[in-house]
Amino acid sequence: MDLSALQHLLHAIVGARVVAVGDVMVDRFVYGDVGRISPEAPIPVMARSHESVMLGGAGNVARNLAALGATAALVGVVGNDAAGAEAQGLTGSEAGVEGYLIHDADRPTTVKTRFVSAGQQLLRLDEEAVRPVAGEVERKLVRTLTDAARGAQVILLSDYGKGVVTPAVIQAALAAAQREAAVLIVDSKARSFARYGATDVIKPNAAELAYATDLPTETDAEIEAALARALELSACKAVLVTRSAKGMSLAVRGEGVRHFRRPPPEVYDTSGAGDTALAAIGVALAVGEALDVAIDFALLAAGVVVQKAGTATASPDELIEAEIAQVRAPAEAKIATPERMAREIARWRERGLRVGFTNGCFDILHRGHIAYLTQARAWCDRLVVGLNDDGSVRRLKGDGRPVNDLESRAMVLAGLSSVDLVVPFEDDTPLALIEAARPDVLIKGADYSLDDVVGREVVEAYGGEVKLADLVKGHSTTATLNKLARRA
Repeated sequence: MDLSALQHLLHAIVGARVVAVGDVMVDRFVYGDVGRISPEAPIPVMARSHESVMLGGAGNVARNLAALGATAALVGVVGNDAAGAEAQGLTGSEAGVEGYLIHDADRPTTVKTRFVSAGQQLLRLDEEAVRPVAGEVERKLVRTLTDAARGAQVILLSDYGKGVVTPAVIQAALAAAQREAAVLIVDSKARSFARYGATDVIKPNAAELAYATDLPTETDAEIEAALARALELSACKAVLVTRSAKGMSLAVRGEGVRHFRRPPPEVYDTSGAGDTALAAIGVALAVGEALDVAIDFALLAAGVVVQKAGTATASPDELIEAEIAQVRAPAEAKIATPERMAREIARWRERGLRVGFTNGCFDILHRGHIAYLTQARAWCDRLVVGLNDDGSVRRLKGDGRPVNDLESRAMVLAGLSSVDLVVPFEDDTPLALIEAARPDVLIKGADYSLDDVVGREVVEAYGGEVKLADLVKGHSTTATLNKLARRA
């Protein structure tokens, strides 16, 4: 998908109505620090610092629909408990999700609580009751689905096997899709795909496809055989299997199998990536895109969220940035605006990474710069370099500087393995950039005193630290220019 096609698609998505139906959950992430082992048992002791709460399951599909700009309607069941009220509160106009949640007094709201330290999950605690909804709750759910689906272009059925997707709910979804001429896509963890009837697409992952067909799903050939078997065992029009770093594979009845791939992203957390892919396919089909375009869009969106911590969503801006990065050289992709820097740092922090910041003109890169940046990177997990633009270099260094223009200096810096992000700035000092970045460690050269470091007070005020890196004697841009002048 080229950039103009992506931008057109993102614009078209705005306002498209898509309904997410299925098992609604509350995802809770509890964060903290582990500093010791319990004296009571060989287990870590985590000191809680904060937590975040969001909708999971079908709720996460709805969150992703809203993040992409669609009008998202969420139909599901929660308990008459605090978690159910929490789930209800996570819908509404502020969240961008229309909530059609049925309350069942006989079952608790499904809650998944993950305990995370230093970017690693230590434990997941599930609170749930796995049994089919029935009686008046099921009848109300069917009526609600029928009403919520009015005007929808796509219906997404998320079957996590918790009991909401009953035969009656499936029939209601099929009937609503037929009435509205909507596409019906099922994300299934079920043993039998036949239970979904003549749905348009069933979207398992590779493990779920193996479970439903009793066939291996590692290689392309194995996937093709399993997809053929899945079509034999069901009445659906197509089966689309998500395969993590191996992309996706699609089998359309009567058309064979096609494989779709993108360069694999750096994967941090795969939680909810399948929900993101489902939502992306849904919104693309809702605005009339072909299925192969929808799949490419879903691969792009899933590639964004797996780089984030927890159950995440992908915004249009992030998708555009990711698409641009696909066609740029690796070094060029490291050059960022202050706004993108803030988003990248937020993602790094979600992963428990320590962020460092330094700045300079870096006009003629030399041995001293390399040693300085290498030492700075050793003090953090990710290093951001603020780079003076040409105007600010000229004001600082005088006429004739910089020798190399901003684009050239930025590309050379970005090509270094010690540098994770290069952010040009036009002010005489990087103070505004430091305030936006809020680095854990602010780094300058040892030719500065601590009192002279711009941003020191800001960083130390929130608990960060300031470090002075060693300099290699006899190496500087000024010295290099003087040497060249003597040789002229």
